[in-house]
Amino acid sequence: MPPKDPYARYAKQTRFAPLGEAGQARLATSSVLLCGCGALGSVIASTLVRAGVGKLTVVDRDFLEVSNLQRQVLFDENDIAEGLPKAVAAANHLRAANSTVEVEPLVADVTAANLPSLAAGCDLLLDGTDNFETRLLLNDYAVREGVPWVYGGVIGAEGRVMPIVPGSSACLACLLPEPPAAGETETCDSAGVLGPAVNVVASLQAMEAIKLLAGAGDAIAHGLTVVDLWAGRWRRLAVPRDPSCRCCGQRQFDWLEGRRGSRAVVLCGRGAVQISPPEGSPPVDLAVMRAKLAPLGVVAGNAHLLRLNYDGHEVTLFADGRAIISGVDDEAAARSVWNRVLGG
Repeated sequence: MPPKDPYARYAKQTRFAPLGEAGQARLATSSVLLCGCGALGSVIASTLVRAGVGKLTVVDRDFLEVSNLQRQVLFDENDIAEGLPKAVAAANHLRAANSTVEVEPLVADVTAANLPSLAAGCDLLLDGTDNFETRLLLNDYAVREGVPWVYGGVIGAEGRVMPIVPGSSACLACLLPEPPAAGETETCDSAGVLGPAVNVVASLQAMEAIKLLAGAGDAIAHGLTVVDLWAGRWRRLAVPRDPSCRCCGQRQFDWLEGRRGSRAVVLCGRGAVQISPPEGSPPVDLAVMRAKLAPLGVVAGNAHLLRLNYDGHEVTLFADGRAIISGVDDEAAARSVWNRVLGG
């Protein structure tokens, strides 16, 4: 049972003078969009819900696997046994932690088509993703709409965090005009990822989020914070605004307006590829699809997804029409399986 005094649970937090009761009240009326609820996102979500934000919308396209539990602290083995999507499992745990916060889970990819509706009315966007295409999409929306957001990423024992306040700070495209080319940077497949690094980076993101939501803009850690937990190094690098920046300088929003982006995404650390249907495709009736797929093998599933083992590949189909094909590492191989199972 939640306490009769809704602020009793935040007593220790409000005693921190820079936040106080006024900051807590602002948190309680805030609305946050969290894109991705894996390693970083699960820590961010738990921290913000326990801190008392008003509403948290959790969007994640993926389902849980046992290898997630090493670093995705919001989940447990029961979630995997139930075959739950991350967003749904996260919402269950978050509501149990703080029933006074409105938690809305969405099992979906974040795209140029749906981001404006997902982010409508939100005070802050948070990056729990694992790819730069989605981050540059978030950056486009944030700059166009004047909504702050917090970028974060971690590989191995190293991480980066950068709060972005449109109009007063550099944007992500000032730092990174283009996504890294394939093979240009390490990934969690090649370098792995350590749980303590995830927790530190996500906590830094959550801290910047709390500052922004509580109206403590003067305390924002502007620039790029870079940490290496294995080596014990911590740096903050200035990131100046670029007047020629495609996004915040020239106000060209290529990712948001659909001129950039792909329908196939290699999932970090998974040996899997996500294939998305064309924009505007209707949702999938999972019951009908289950019957259609039955001749191909045993189809497992629940209200959120279907799963089929086909020709050595695990194919997971979601109600929004996306499919994740495991056992492949490039788009061509994934599309071959997609076409054979789903007919193109």
